[in-house]
Amino acid sequence: MYFWAFLIMPSKPQDKDILDYHASGRPGKIEVIASKPTSSQRDLAIAYSPGVALPCTRIHEEPELVYQYTAKGNLVAVISNGTAVLGLGNIGPEASKPVMEGKGLLFKKFADIDVFDIELNVTDVDEFVKTVQAMEPTFGGINLEDIKAPECFEIEQRLKETLKIPIMHDDQHGTAIIGGAALINALEIVEKPIDQVKIVVNGAGASAISCAKLFVALGAKRENLIMLDSKGVLHAEREDLDTQKQQFARETPLRTLAEAMNGADVFVGLSKGNVVTAEMVLSMAENPIVFALANPTPEIDYELAISTRTDLIMATGRSDHPNQVNNVLGFPYIFRGALDVRATCINEEMKLAAVRAIADLAKKPVPEMVNQAYNQKNISFGREYIIPKPFDPRLIHTVSPAVARAAMDSGVAKHPIKDWNAYESELKKRLGLDDKFINLLTAKARQNPKRVVFADADTYKILKAAQISRDDKIAFPILLGNEKKIQKIVEEHGLDISGMPIIDPQSATPKGEEYAHYLFEKRKRKGVTQYDAQKLIRNRAYYGSLMVELGDADAFVSGLTKKYSDTMRPILQVMGTSQGVSRAAGMYVMLTKKGPFFFSDTSVNINPSAEELVDITVSTARAVQRFGIRPSVALLSFSNFGSNHGEVPSKMQKALSILQKDYPGLIVDGEMQANFALNPDLLRENFPFSELVQSPANTFIFPDLTSANIAYKLLQGFNAAEAIGPILVGVNKPAHILQLGSSIREIVNMVTLAVVDAQTR
Repeated sequence: MYFWAFLIMPSKPQDKDILDYHASGRPGKIEVIASKPTSSQRDLAIAYSPGVALPCTRIHEEPELVYQYTAKGNLVAVISNGTAVLGLGNIGPEASKPVMEGKGLLFKKFADIDVFDIELNVTDVDEFVKTVQAMEPTFGGINLEDIKAPECFEIEQRLKETLKIPIMHDDQHGTAIIGGAALINALEIVEKPIDQVKIVVNGAGASAISCAKLFVALGAKRENLIMLDSKGVLHAEREDLDTQKQQFARETPLRTLAEAMNGADVFVGLSKGNVVTAEMVLSMAENPIVFALANPTPEIDYELAISTRTDLIMATGRSDHPNQVNNVLGFPYIFRGALDVRATCINEEMKLAAVRAIADLAKKPVPEMVNQAYNQKNISFGREYIIPKPFDPRLIHTVSPAVARAAMDSGVAKHPIKDWNAYESELKKRLGLDDKFINLLTAKARQNPKRVVFADADTYKILKAAQISRDDKIAFPILLGNEKKIQKIVEEHGLDISGMPIIDPQSATPKGEEYAHYLFEKRKRKGVTQYDAQKLIRNRAYYGSLMVELGDADAFVSGLTKKYSDTMRPILQVMGTSQGVSRAAGMYVMLTKKGPFFFSDTSVNINPSAEELVDITVSTARAVQRFGIRPSVALLSFSNFGSNHGEVPSKMQKALSILQKDYPGLIVDGEMQANFALNPDLLRENFPFSELVQSPANTFIFPDLTSANIAYKLLQGFNAAEAIGPILVGVNKPAHILQLGSSIREIVNMVTLAVVDAQTR
């Protein structure tokens, strides 16, 4: 296994953080949850005895009904014996379990596939095969993982011959599929036919051999391919080669990597770090292609390679360089397509379809949200973009249908898809953008980290969040607080805040006089004296706001230990509201299965007028746009388009009238009830004239603070959504107020949003 664990490459977390992550709360990373109601005695009688006898009987009569009445069709087994784990080697089945749980997370996150991880205390091939064969009735597919070569080849082949469900050893085929897509596109760019290029593969394990086989299937000539293991070139005179390696042994005088690379068009490394030198790269043919895929250290350093050859196309397994070859681009979507047509196997046609779908996707215009996530204006097909980014939301509805079609065309699909448009829509709905939203923002934040001021820095949560933000390359923290208290917390908890400036506004600071003078000049006609200004800047909310206002920092995060109003007031007095609006507001991002929803105003304005609602809507829409999403706004009420009368419907109708007149480009409609705003089909059925029928609402403006606050807290309390916020909108500079008592995760999420806010203003 080479790449799927390296989706985003932050600085290395501390050992304690890693162990705490796995041990805190419910141990491990996965759980089983009920997908049907179980709240009543009737539910339980249907779910189990006596009601469950009926589906059992029907399945006994017609076995294929198991896909209709059970979870089999969306359930994959991730099976390992721990003999070749993630660069750790043969560590055994128990020690491999955290990796297998992680693989299950990726299946769920990227393709909504449920997983049971199964670790077998079996090394004998016959016993392993027999054990897995006995599990066939339970699973819709089997992902073999971290099984050492050459046993993995025989195990996979025998299981494919005897079982009638999709089976794939991802260590072999996942890397090959993504590498194959990258190779197709790289060769297209350098205008070299695949059947004429000389390819060097350094490494002869499961991934390397599978890559070589796939390259041949794509058109490469076996006689043009040189493979090496730790002892050198696989040549015909060697007597120590197993059956798999013998396939790529050649009659050749070449013996070393340096000799093999001389004149080579393509190098693919699946070995270990720093085995390729600049001289080797210089010896390659014109327009060379180098895939240095060892992780975390590539066979040759990226910067060294690209500085050696200006005509080079380079790929690695790392997320901090262009062209990341990452298994997660493939296996979730391959299994998704295979499961959805009930394929009896994953055959070569399906793998090649995945290769071509991934390759073709890189040539299509990139969604704006992906451009923004990677802090680029226009990512486009070329030397630094030969494969899609791992968080591209189009992968699921591009790769999975291609795999499903190939299964049907090759005759291995038992449940063919008839309506491809409906299938694509279903795939888009499976995941929404909940996880992808924060992941894309995190990726964007890392492209250009900003200076973030942390108030309340003499608390453990803030210091820990600051460390994570720094270590994950999201932000450059500046700490406001008592230095002695901060150092004491650091020592007690083993934190690392090295390099972070610490400022105590209670003491004399180099900028104190400048800040006090600025505050006095700005507020002197609002009753603030010079003495008042000197006193106010000792307040961290004022001091942090002034740092951002005067350009000494880029964003301010505060409020962990203070009332919302006590933090809000200094921010507004120092920074003021954004151009064209007179009201600030609080917005929550609700991360749901259907994607991110934006709720406003949840924390500032108690009972806004129609005119104030206009300001709130405009500020909220601008904030949503800064996160790379086009706002589609629903003005909420207890009424639908005048169906009821009263103060609330009237002011929402008036707000809509102003918005449509003054902001004609904004997608907005109302007033409407929340269930209609959330359900485009219901809206189309009853109010087909609504603008939100074609552009479903993602931004919700509530008539007052009470309803907004209750709504987001109910969703949060029912675990129906994860809330990020409140995000302060309508303020002239990036400043955000934490919820009292926020968790470390919530603080880091808020810092991420603050950095993106600062980047996009």
